[in-house]
Amino acid sequence: MYYPRLKDLRDDKDLTQDELVEILGMHKTTYTNYEQGKREIPFALVIRLAQLYNVSIDYIAELSNTPSPINGANIYQKP
Repeated sequence: MYYPRLKDLRDDKDLTQDELVEILGMHKTTYTNYEQGKREIPFALVIRLAQLYNVSIDYIAELSNTPSPINGANIYQKP
């Protein structure tokens, strides 16, 4: 499955792929493959990204056009 919102959400947070993969603790090529739809993203990572970006999983999957922030604190704030 392709998640075109991944890049948009990352851009909205003013994060480069390098910065994001450092936060996530993963290899850049792996994450790039998720953004480009070359590799299916694990559900656990979708959850983590939803928390990071403070949006719903439905929004990431384009099942909703409303970000619907999740309850709880945002786990990352760029200085």
